[in-house]
Amino acid sequence: MTYPKIKENFQISSYLVFFTIHAMQIGVGVLGFQRIIVKTAGFDAWIAVIIGGIVVHILIWMIYKILSPSGGDIVFVHQQLFGKWLGGFLSVLLILYFLGLAIVVLRTYIEVIQVWIFTEIPTWVFSLVAVLLLWYLINGGFRAVVGLAVISVFIPIPLFLLLILPLEFANFINLLPIWRQTIGEMLIGARDTTLSFLGFELLLMYFPFLKNKESSLKWAQLGALYTTVIYLFIMIISLVFYSEEQLSRTIWATLTLYKIVELPFIERFEYISISLWMIIVAPNIALAIWAATRACKEVFKVQQKKVLIPVLLILAVTTSLFVSRDEVNLLNEYYSYIGFGIVFVYIPLLFIIQQLTNKVRKSQNETM
Repeated sequence: MTYPKIKENFQISSYLVFFTIHAMQIGVGVLGFQRIIVKTAGFDAWIAVIIGGIVVHILIWMIYKILSPSGGDIVFVHQQLFGKWLGGFLSVLLILYFLGLAIVVLRTYIEVIQVWIFTEIPTWVFSLVAVLLLWYLINGGFRAVVGLAVISVFIPIPLFLLLILPLEFANFINLLPIWRQTIGEMLIGARDTTLSFLGFELLLMYFPFLKNKESSLKWAQLGALYTTVIYLFIMIISLVFYSEEQLSRTIWATLTLYKIVELPFIERFEYISISLWMIIVAPNIALAIWAATRACKEVFKVQQKKVLIPVLLILAVTTSLFVSRDEVNLLNEYYSYIGFGIVFVYIPLLFIIQQLTNKVRKSQNETM
């Protein structure tokens, strides 16, 4: 059984993996990831970010090892390893996971808009507008989504550079002494970076769309490295600007840093940054929905465009169900546990199962 080759005009160049990996990891989570990590890792949170980043590099290497032999996606690998029914069941779980990723990102971004700008507009209005835009974008195909991902990598660069301005009030003594926490607390802190680093695993679905798969590995690793550098940069600025107590109570620490930014022609710069963040968040959601519908196509043998509308309707309805701030917090918390299980437990487990299966099959073929 071989995976059908994707037509070249639907594929993307290997260097574009840099943008898809990075664009999926930098989303709404970067606006307030500091508080969650500082709770356990304290002012050593920057070390937890580095540990989390290193683990992501290992997982990307595993994904390539899992998918490279067949050149197919995770649905195909599931069928090869577990057969039609069990493999199909595992693929359905991944479809729900991809859809859940889109729900979490969209609902959290709507929460940011409602808290900071439009406090009176209900969630369903934002959901409806987002779904219409996503339908138009995803109908353009995988290459259109990747094009937006490329733009979303360049847009936030000036926004990140403006975060240097709060350093005027920095207290670098906050970083000393280094490694005050126990190893256990540090590992829990690294685990808490999960939600921030999620997204690179969508590679499991778009891997067959890469032109030069072997050479794309270095671009994928560079994309993940760039993400870690950005998170590390923002974390260090936050640690030297806030006290530990302030940081543990500030929900949107990155956005609050923008309140320090004063430009002669703009009074509330954080409004500009929240508006621009829509371009950064859009490929997050679009690529997750594309992956979910692509998996539906392969599992249920339906056209991807036909399943897109029902999936978007589920996205719109589900995001509207979470009303209060506490409910959105719970959504993020539970999804980070699920994401940890899928990405940091299931992918290594799948890698081990595949390696063992290949060895058994190889030894059986040699004895025949």
